[in-house]
Amino acid sequence: MVNLYFQPDAQMTVPDRMVMDILQKEYDQHQDSSKPKREDSDDSLSSSPKKHTRFESDSPEDIQELSTQTLAHLKALNDPSSKSFEPTVFVSVDYPDIQSPLLRKYIIEPYTRWARTVVRVETDVVMLTHLFLYLFTSIPSALYLFYNFHWWHAPLHAAMQLYYMGSYTLMMHQHIHMRGILSKKFSFIDAAFPYILDPLMGHTWNSYYFHHVKHHHVEGNGPNDLSSTIRYQRDDPLHFLHYVGRFYFLIWLDLPLYFIRNRKLELALKAGGCEMASYAFLWSMFTKVDKRATIFVFLIPLAIMRLGMMIGNWGQHAFVDEVEPTSDFRSSITVIDVPSNRYCFNDGYHTSHHLNPLRHWRDHPSAFLAQKSQYAAEHALVFYNIDYLMITFSLLRKDYMHLARCLVPVNDHQMGMTLEERAEYLRGKTKRFEEGEVMGKWGVKGDGKSK
Repeated sequence: MVNLYFQPDAQMTVPDRMVMDILQKEYDQHQDSSKPKREDSDDSLSSSPKKHTRFESDSPEDIQELSTQTLAHLKALNDPSSKSFEPTVFVSVDYPDIQSPLLRKYIIEPYTRWARTVVRVETDVVMLTHLFLYLFTSIPSALYLFYNFHWWHAPLHAAMQLYYMGSYTLMMHQHIHMRGILSKKFSFIDAAFPYILDPLMGHTWNSYYFHHVKHHHVEGNGPNDLSSTIRYQRDDPLHFLHYVGRFYFLIWLDLPLYFIRNRKLELALKAGGCEMASYAFLWSMFTKVDKRATIFVFLIPLAIMRLGMMIGNWGQHAFVDEVEPTSDFRSSITVIDVPSNRYCFNDGYHTSHHLNPLRHWRDHPSAFLAQKSQYAAEHALVFYNIDYLMITFSLLRKDYMHLARCLVPVNDHQMGMTLEERAEYLRGKTKRFEEGEVMGKWGVKGDGKSK
């Protein structure tokens, strides 16, 4: 990536690589087309025909053809009826990269054939793989800590859970939107496993579903969204601490009250009841069973998960357009070429997710390519080589130059900017909205009520 400052990540997924290749070619083509044409020879010194500089970049027609072919290939990879179909079995290695003939013949292929009949969507063998991983590591380790606590074991368990949290949470993200990840014949397991694994991974029971599906996607980072960023200056550490602290200590109350204000009493009771039941469980384990094991098995993951979710959400919705902040294209971002797309089920395609919350995680790259012209027309923001956590940390350090280097220009306006102009462009999208602006843009007063 010469013109985009950074080399691609070695762990980039194949779909990400395809998407970035097209974006790179578009950028190169724009850069070449903006250069003035010149002759390679002077007619007064040569009688040969005029020779004009040949652009090395692809033509717009070539790029369009490549985009069409790439889109068709990505769709084929996700289509079980296609010869090109490729399930995801592991997050760390792609299915075609498993080269051992014996391993493929006797383990991988039989397991994959069976697993495709167990999961809800045939691409999602990896989710069954993860359930087995947690079944044979997280659960036995946690049980043994309560049975025979050792100080050397406890931090190792917490570190293991920290490593698992991202993949598990985004697997649950798919679960809560699709109401399951396993085939209907395994619906009991599908419904039961979150009650076992959620507390081990730092989640309280059903809170992710109620907050994310029934609240965040309803409000879409607007004024009534409890995790909205619009009233905060997104590069101010004090504003960030207030944002995190409010969620940390008051979400147990704020979310049921939100549902009550919106006359959704059943959701208020369920959300509040599940949160209180989770806290009662944690309190019982702490006071009645084993304090030390409870801290490392449940409380440390809970503290880390809630911090991580707020850091991530801040990065996902830090850049909000000052002109059209209600647009999903302009109030969320897309992140390509990051480990989270490999290990966390394409979590970087956040704009695509807001455009269609029910879109399957494997469909995000193809959906992005299919709507690429609309992303460009809407002045959407696309980044690479930086994840949500580092976006948040870069903002709190006010390191807009680094963010500008990570920006992938998607239209002529962004492509024509200097690096410094890109930095100022991004800075302008992190300013807090005053209450008068909130009322004007969203039609909502400071108390969250409509005008």
